[in-house]
This record gives sequence, C-alpha cells and structure tokens, in this order.
Amino acid sequence: MLQDTHAIRLMLVDGDRNFLGDLWQEIEAGQGREAIEIVGVMTCGAEAVALAAIERPEVILIDMDSDTDERIGAIPGLIQACGARVLMLAGSRNLSLSARALKAGAAGYLTKDTAAEQLVSALRRVAGGGVAISEATAASLLESARGGDVPLHSLLSDREFEVFRLLAAGRTPTEIAERLHLSVKTVSTHKARLQQKLNVASTAELVRYALEHGLL
Repeated sequence: MLQDTHAIRLMLVDGDRNFLGDLWQEIEAGQGREAIEIVGVMTCGAEAVALAAIERPEVILIDMDSDTDERIGAIPGLIQACGARVLMLAGSRNLSLSARALKAGAAGYLTKDTAAEQLVSALRRVAGGGVAISEATAASLLESARGGDVPLHSLLSDREFEVFRLLAAGRTPTEIAERLHLSVKTVSTHKARLQQKLNVASTAELVRYALEHGLL
C-alpha cells in the first residue's frame, strides 16, 4: 500500500505511538519504510525542538489530544528549528483548535479516523508544500467563514498574512522577498498556501478578497 520512491522523514511529537494505528503497524513490519522514515518520537518541549534541529524532518506530526495549548504553542519553534511542515492530528474535529493550529503555522489538521493511505497522502502533500485538511474540517471552516463566524484569513499564519497583505497591495514576489528578507521561492510557497486556505485561484482573487474584508 505504501509505495513511493522517496521516504518522508517524519518526526512524531507524542508520547504514545498507538494513535498512528494501522500505519504504525505497517512501518513496524517494514512494509511502510519506503514511504515513511521515523526520525524521532518526542513529547513537546525544548527536547523536541532540539531533536528537530538535528534530525531535520520534512514533516512533524503532532498529536493534539493532550497538552493542546503547549503543542499549538510549540509549532512556530519546531518550524523555525528545521523548516519542517507541521501536521496536526486530533481525535475529533474541533473548529476552534484547527483554526488556532493553522494560524500558528500548521500546514494541516486531520482527525485520527483518517485511513492510513489518506494519512500518507496527506504527509506527502504537506511535505511537498501543500495544505492537508480533512474534508469535514474544511467544510466546517468554510461554513463558519460564510456565516461570518470565522473569516478564512484568520487561519493564515502571521507570515502568510503579511505576504497576503503585500500581494493584495500590488507588490511583486520579488519586492516582497526583499522587504521580508525571504527568498522568492519562499514567498511563492507562502502564496500557494494562503491561496489554498482562502480558497482563491489567483492574485486578482486575493485582491478582491482583501477588498471585501476591508484588509487594504
């Protein structure tokens, strides 16, 4: 089931491996090693950040079902330590927690009833620079946004929002890169992520969204 030419370097932030269910069993049996390489299993804290800096995982998978505030708060530090993408996994769908996790910089939020194949697909999508949100969670976020409860731009990380505002103001990726001291490639990655989160397909739609929500 888990076949690919590139094994994702994955770090788990959780004290209990059981939450991975069938996927963990496949990895333990060796069947999933071509798809997933576990480079560390840690609980949150300075140790996790230190290990991330050493092992340089591509994706960090965090269980949100305990110490939620600490784990959401750890997201920026883990990203800064190694540039990894963060994927949150929870036992149930929680609109408030998913919004907080995405705003903190997470690239995805899935529930633990996600099938092993879907989880691997999500890991690959996140590792490739994409966003992975379960259909049920995405539907709830969109429904709340349409109802005015949770505007979609509230799900952007601080950096994504900064890039969004500059793009909507007419700045080019090169100008934004110079202003924020980033590479043009990094700006393009932020642009792709925020377009996914805002459900828009072009810079013109980003501008329209910004105008409609009074963000310019």
